[in-house]
Amino acid sequence: MQTDSSFTFVLFGGTGDLSMRKILPALYEAHRAGGMLADSGKIVAVARHLADRAAYVDWVNEHVKPHVSKNGVDETAWASFLDRIEFVKIDLGNPEDFTLLRDALSGRPGIRVFYLATGPSLFVPICRALASVGLNENSRIVLEKPLGYDLKSSNAINDAVGEIFAEEQIYRIDHYLGKEPVQNLLALRFGNVLFEPLWRREWVESIQITIAEELGVEARGDFYDNTGALRDMVQNHLLQLLSIVAMEPPHSMDSDSVRDEKLRVLRALKPIDPRDIGKVAVRGQYHAGVIRGSAVPAYATEPGVKQDSNTETFVAVKVEIENWRWAGVPFFLRTGKRLADRVAEIVVNFRAVPHSALGTSALRGGANRLVIRLQPNETIRLYCLAKQPGEGMNLASVHLDLAFDRFFREGQMEAYQRLLLDVINGRLALFVRRDEQEAAWRWVEPILNEWAAANKPPKPYAAGTWGPAAASAMLAQHGTCWLEEEN
Repeated sequence: MQTDSSFTFVLFGGTGDLSMRKILPALYEAHRAGGMLADSGKIVAVARHLADRAAYVDWVNEHVKPHVSKNGVDETAWASFLDRIEFVKIDLGNPEDFTLLRDALSGRPGIRVFYLATGPSLFVPICRALASVGLNENSRIVLEKPLGYDLKSSNAINDAVGEIFAEEQIYRIDHYLGKEPVQNLLALRFGNVLFEPLWRREWVESIQITIAEELGVEARGDFYDNTGALRDMVQNHLLQLLSIVAMEPPHSMDSDSVRDEKLRVLRALKPIDPRDIGKVAVRGQYHAGVIRGSAVPAYATEPGVKQDSNTETFVAVKVEIENWRWAGVPFFLRTGKRLADRVAEIVVNFRAVPHSALGTSALRGGANRLVIRLQPNETIRLYCLAKQPGEGMNLASVHLDLAFDRFFREGQMEAYQRLLLDVINGRLALFVRRDEQEAAWRWVEPILNEWAAANKPPKPYAAGTWGPAAASAMLAQHGTCWLEEEN
């Protein structure tokens, strides 16, 4: 990951929550590691609420420093990191202010990266303002999700941005694709002979992909109430993870080879008949409950949320892939807020043995499974059956831990750190191409349209639980259950 490439990293929304918690800490970690960022590389923060660089550095010290490095801050590295930072005060609503940015960047060597850590309504105005002062050449643009509200609005943004930046300049970021276990999933499948022969319908019974949060909508009530879990999580994060899990082996790991295979998966998703949406998609909304001993309010009483809101905070959906590898294998996707635990994981349940001389345990589907945990702790575990000590042949579940930290001295790289380095170095493989995004929206839209037309309230669930009972019933119809229900 080392680079000598000079760069200027321009951060729009430089005082926003994303910059504070993720982007600037990730850049600091790359700086602290040494060799990952060229010595000449600079970070130019753009905001309108602070007066000058000194005020911005004070803000970084107060708000960003607490979010960096689990092992504490290296004060020497922190001081030299601050030396990389510059500041330009700009009103994003005034295109004429972009001449100030042009002048600040004039004469700087290397590539320019523009990171738009702003609301999507500002994507097109910012891109047009950059083009008006000639800053769209020799540059890359990073777009945060959500990119649009539906297929039409997504295409409108992509069309407008595509008039200014070529597709190879556009980096649509999904931080889940930068997580270490997702990278190791590719390594396990395509670097070893062990798993790939089993990675198909003959041996896989079902696959679950879960992204669960304990938090509610926090201060994002206005945004979330107009978005919902299906748009916010399923359309991008969950379908991207599904495409990584289900993709065919690419002929190489270059960006287009990987993204071509992901696209084939997204285009092979079985369209959902609107008449069947009630059977294969569950939507819920959290009510008041208790999480870790503390009472939490209902979604409808959160600040910025309409009291009669029908916005879903939970979605579980059954997905099928119409190709030879996965025909007939159900993929169960699930996401929600105010659930019982914070966890993101992929569970591959393998089929039971065809005949067992060792009792019924070996005949249970999922006795062999691979669990890829993405958060909060990043691990990969392979579960199988083994004989319990003692008399008789009694089987019990055991697991093998793929403990990468025991084999590699280097610590795991955070997702944003990896992805930001990829942007600076021009690696597109872990970023979403436009045709991938369109295919995902095209599959999701019938569900959105049917829910809007039906105008029925989501199923209620108490905060601190695993969502509506209907989500468990959907899996029960296929003779399986969610991972946490096994015990």
